[in-house]
Amino acid sequence: MPKLRLGLPKGSLQDSTFQLFKKAGFNISVRNRSYFPSIDDSELEVILMRAREIPRYVSEGVLDAGISGLDWIKETGAGVVHVADLAYSKQTNNSIRLVIAVAQDSSIKDIQDLQGKRIATELVSITRHYLEEKGIDAVVEYSHGATEVKVPELVDAIADLTETGSSLKANKLRVIDTILESTTKIHANIDAWEDQWKKDKLQNLNVLLQGALQAETKAGLKMNLPKDSLEEVLCVLPAMKHPTVSQLMNNDWMAVEVVLDERQARDLIPELRRCGAQDIIEYPLNKVII
Repeated sequence: MPKLRLGLPKGSLQDSTFQLFKKAGFNISVRNRSYFPSIDDSELEVILMRAREIPRYVSEGVLDAGISGLDWIKETGAGVVHVADLAYSKQTNNSIRLVIAVAQDSSIKDIQDLQGKRIATELVSITRHYLEEKGIDAVVEYSHGATEVKVPELVDAIADLTETGSSLKANKLRVIDTILESTTKIHANIDAWEDQWKKDKLQNLNVLLQGALQAETKAGLKMNLPKDSLEEVLCVLPAMKHPTVSQLMNNDWMAVEVVLDERQARDLIPELRRCGAQDIIEYPLNKVII
């Protein structure tokens, strides 16, 4: 039986990735510190590894496909096929920035002031290339962790990933430039993408994962209402396309069902009740396939 060998990120994205796969219909379980979790799909083989390693192994064909950030794909120079974005974060639309930051009281005001300065980062290649493009000759060194605390005693600036900026502010750092906006991506090995079975399997998986992500911000509403209240209810009721309206056995009553943004339900339900809707049910969704 053919298998698709898939690399999933270990660490900060691991739990949210497992939850996403569960909503998509795949149950993944891992014992202790195993790097080879089990999944209830005999056509998938899952391997856990650091996100920074996944693009390289995908590029080399050790993995058929993987989930990792655009930042690590670019940093490793991996030649891979970009299949799709995975918008994990509702609040930031999955955008994580690689920024250059300095101490709040630093005399460095913009990147031109980095000439001859020392910069610490985990993403050495991207940072060095960016500065070279700007005509800036600076020392870019690899940081082995706790990058934020190295300014200003050890280095003049850092290039670090941030989603909200709260960690930088907590360490009294100030952003002076953005190098890259990164997103989490499904990417594939070039040869694996040419294999029709593997391509179909990965595309099918992507449809389910995207459906699970779409469902995270959606909810379903069902309700019954008198026929003479239908027009009023439809005037206040949003829907992804159009509401589903059906006749109940009692000819004077209708049933209406919609999918809408979850945050709208709280304000809509009391209004729908005032419009004559009864038996209102709000329910969560696992997948919304658009």
